Amino acid sequence: MKAVLAITRGAPGEVAEVQNFEIDFVPGQSILDGLRILRRDQDQTLAFRFACINANACKECMMLIDGTVDYACTTRLKEGVTALRPLPKKVLVRDLVTEIAPPDERLYSSKR
Repeated sequence: MKAVLAITRGAPGEVAEVQNFEIDFVPGQSILDGLRILRRDQDQTLAFRFACINANACKECMMLIDGTVDYACTTRLKEGVTALRPLPKKVLVRDLVTEIAPPDERLYSSKR
């Protein structure tokens, strides 16, 4: 059984493109599990954010999953195609990573 992650990739100033990655599907896996496997086995340059040491309370892995804002750590991977996009209305850093901290809490300026 296979799952396909259709990931919108790019960085500010670049034209975003969708890349499809096929991974083995195992029932019970989360989208985050799939992303971690993908980065380990296929493309180490894929950028996404997570901090699961915080017991799923970190909100770092939030992204657009099949058109709905959700957490990659709690959304289950499915057979077939799943579309992953960065959060809308947020400053894009790269791939699935967006600026999530309020401007007054950032340690750096995103307008370098």
